[in-house]
Amino acid sequence: MERLYNNIILPDQWPPRMEETTLDRPLPVPYLENKPEYIDISVGRQLFVDDFLIADTDLKREYGKPETCGSPVLYPETELELNDGYCTCACPFNGGVFFDQKDRKYKMWYHAGWFDGSAYAESRDGIHWQRLSGTGRILDRIPGYMRDGDMVWLDEQAEKPEERYKMLVFYRCFDKDYRYYHQKPRHAHDDPTTVAPREVAVFCQSGDGIHWQQTGETRAMGDNTTFFYNPFRKKWVFSLRTFSKLDSRVRTRGYCEREDFLEDGGWKEEDIRFWARTDIFDRPDPELGYYTQIYNLDAVAYESIMLGVYSVFMGPPNFVCGRTGMPKINDLKLGFSRDGFHFSRGEYGDFLASSRTPGTWDYGYLHPAGGICTVQEDELYFYYSAFSGDSPRFGHHKYSGGGVGLAKLRRDGFACMYDKDGAGGSLTSEVLACSGEYFFVNADCRGGSLRAELLDETGKVIPAYSRDKCQVVCQDGTKQQVTWDGTPALKGLPEKIRVRFLLNHARLYAFWITDDAEGRSHGYLGAGSPVAGKDGRG
Repeated sequence: MERLYNNIILPDQWPPRMEETTLDRPLPVPYLENKPEYIDISVGRQLFVDDFLIADTDLKREYGKPETCGSPVLYPETELELNDGYCTCACPFNGGVFFDQKDRKYKMWYHAGWFDGSAYAESRDGIHWQRLSGTGRILDRIPGYMRDGDMVWLDEQAEKPEERYKMLVFYRCFDKDYRYYHQKPRHAHDDPTTVAPREVAVFCQSGDGIHWQQTGETRAMGDNTTFFYNPFRKKWVFSLRTFSKLDSRVRTRGYCEREDFLEDGGWKEEDIRFWARTDIFDRPDPELGYYTQIYNLDAVAYESIMLGVYSVFMGPPNFVCGRTGMPKINDLKLGFSRDGFHFSRGEYGDFLASSRTPGTWDYGYLHPAGGICTVQEDELYFYYSAFSGDSPRFGHHKYSGGGVGLAKLRRDGFACMYDKDGAGGSLTSEVLACSGEYFFVNADCRGGSLRAELLDETGKVIPAYSRDKCQVVCQDGTKQQVTWDGTPALKGLPEKIRVRFLLNHARLYAFWITDDAEGRSHGYLGAGSPVAGKDGRG
């Protein structure tokens, strides 16, 4: 039995063995159906992305949408990226974008020239990027090996300096050396007349993110396999491309976890658990009309949850895109997990969507960068790949015109609770355990108000912390302290409490109770942050 940071108790069999019984029903999220006796909120800001924290409310939930920049922050310019005019590409696939606390820089690992090189760029502000001098390659080109995807992770907790950066690279291996993607032998998963190349994934590590050493390999995987670190459980998780046992044409995701990134150099088929797929609420594109499938599921620790990005394939199939030159259409949707395995899907709406418009840089084929998002003071930065389909030599190609987009979201802005039509409303939490003295909220109360009162676990108001004694919050801010009778520190509270929020023309994104008077939450900050504490956390 394993008890998590939030008091969720995992079953003895973990990761769980979920059985595929349908292709389209939503997958279960057990901790929402059977909540723990109390919820420990000592780690991180507490987000209202689901009903986990809520015992009773008449407020509504609204999911946030980011603002995208009008043009890519990185696009094909160098000789390597321009690919002799065939399939131009300068974007993570899946690569990674992290803020390095040690060097005080943003760092990006990306795909340069389709099926060609892995490259690196860095930035001081996360917007303006500087490439490496020279060819830009950070991995030597191996004759006969075509680099497909890779994934990079900045391991701030690595014990050895040379293991600080970790990479997984997927190669397709041929008996001849093919310089460009279009020259390789034809192969399609659904065409039995074609012969698949040998496929291998290579583990690498680096002390600086530029000079890499191979440390092992594995073959029990498919392309577009990625990984992430779950710091709540101190596990490395591999998100593997798999196919449904009910219909081998349907993409699913497999889950494999381990404590050591390089453990045994790989994994066996029996180590892989069925994990994720699309369901009936992932509706087809009304124009394309294809059955939706999961293309990838990536995740990162953000504050008190694991934030997941579902890459959802909307179509068309490869042979149609190959004939027309249009990019495949991938849209990005969010999921949220409190145990690291089961994800709630929110409203299933697009977080980031392909434009589907010829001539635009983000026509299609969106992918999140490894690490998903970095944290600014009041905003989250999301980096993602998108393809225009424009090719200098071909005119159009499904794998050409790859660039890097940047989208910005309010900090904690994945979801908020609000009173519809400004009619006023309340929210009462489940029983909570915490040890902090300072109460903070992320809320937009312009033109309205927010108050809070503290209750004992039976629901009785604690007199010193009633709504009448609460100083009204009436501003917009991602970190605002809540006090009662003007006293900043909480004193004399029982071990377990409930919180009741009262909103009027207001939006509540998050709350937290901390031992830090400046409001640090001790939560995790995605792919890093310039405002992180010495421990790299919030």
